[in-house]
Amino acid sequence: MWQRKWLVRFFGVITYPRFNWFYDTEISGTEVLTKIPLANVLIVSNHQTYFSDALFMMHAFQSALLGKFNNIKYPGFWFLPHEELYAVAAAETIENARLTNFMKVGGVVSIQRTWRANGQEVNRAVNPKDTENISAALKAGWVVSFPQGTTKPFVPGRKGTAHIIKNDKPVVIPVVIDGFRRGFDKRGVKKKKKGITLSLRVKPPLDIDYEDSVENILAQVMDGIEQSEKYNQIDRLPTSKKIADQG
Repeated sequence: MWQRKWLVRFFGVITYPRFNWFYDTEISGTEVLTKIPLANVLIVSNHQTYFSDALFMMHAFQSALLGKFNNIKYPGFWFLPHEELYAVAAAETIENARLTNFMKVGGVVSIQRTWRANGQEVNRAVNPKDTENISAALKAGWVVSFPQGTTKPFVPGRKGTAHIIKNDKPVVIPVVIDGFRRGFDKRGVKKKKKGITLSLRVKPPLDIDYEDSVENILAQVMDGIEQSEKYNQIDRLPTSKKIADQG
């Protein structure tokens, strides 16, 4: 755990300037995080880059738990009020990263994709060990998961997320992020354009019936992170019509 603390602080320090100095930020709803348990919480979100989304969440979540809501100017990662914060990532992505071991120590739970490997479409069974690792992380704290398993928008969610919800019955917190695709490269490492607004919106817990079907639970999750077909149709509308429909 002491290694994790210092790794989180390290990554927090080197990413603090880029999030606070090179981009505008727009954060809302983080007060919700002080009203939920410190364990068995699944945070689900859409995904736009490999790394910057999750790092930004770390800044916002840790700051909120210190009472600094909806901003990341205060370096909450340094005090780390919640040490058991994990993120799920594809093993392929982690294994190809230079800092693989550091990321695992820092709280990354790697899983094997069942639908894609090395850029090719595959169809393989879920690795039971992956499910066990996620369940163990949930028992210890909060787990950030990206149900779509890709950075592409409006891709259907994977049923594995719904199976985890049915089996472990966690509190499910939806988060909606935006701006990262325009501000960073696909990996979320190189800056593409300054002045972009990075937004993060934490929504109230989903009211989930754990006895419901996997399909219905997944549909609820996708609505929660605003990646369902309904939101895809809104996204295609002209700006004026989009504002009217959302308002």
